[in-house]
Amino acid sequence: MTSERPSWTFLSNHGHVLVLVAREPGVLLTDLSERVGISERAARSILRDLEDAGYLSRTKVGRRNRYDVHPDGPLRHPEESTTMVSDLLTIFGG
Repeated sequence: MTSERPSWTFLSNHGHVLVLVAREPGVLLTDLSERVGISERAARSILRDLEDAGYLSRTKVGRRNRYDVHPDGPLRHPEESTTMVSDLLTIFGG
């Protein structure tokens, strides 16, 4: 294996962001975007998507954001809709 990013992964960027904020609720946007391998703008958009869909909430703590994942919702794709977010997070230790 090389240290290069693979051309594809099993999770979407939305999945990567959700798993990462579940593990680290206070992660900085710059760190989040770097670790997922996307721009800060894309990370901000994904966080907004997840928040609008009810998968997480954001709380301002001083000048930083803290994200709380809501694991009781189902995954969005019809083929996985019987699987809960908590099941996904359990797999990845979130």
